[in-house]
Amino acid sequence: MGVSFVVGVLGILILAHAAYSTIQYRNVLKIMQEEFSGPPFNVAIELSLGLVLSVWATLTVPGKFRSINPQSEENRVVFLPANQDFMVFNHRGKLFPQKTDLKLKH
Repeated sequence: MGVSFVVGVLGILILAHAAYSTIQYRNVLKIMQEEFSGPPFNVAIELSLGLVLSVWATLTVPGKFRSINPQSEENRVVFLPANQDFMVFNHRGKLFPQKTDLKLKH
């Protein structure tokens, strides 16, 4: 595990703690019969810190980008018709009349 992964886990834990603190704060306000207008300042700071740590870890954990060589045979689609899961033949286009007697204008 790298440092980025640990920072990401720490960021997620901080966000979870901020959510728990907000829920506890709302419960205290319900007991005191006051209206909730937003989380306290320390929870807002905690949310900001957790967000920054999580975003930083998300951007750094996957690693370095590698260039794509367009001439490589590994990038080629070898057999496209094998994936017929996304072929849709029943669509709204059948509502439009088909004009088969169209001629090209020169």
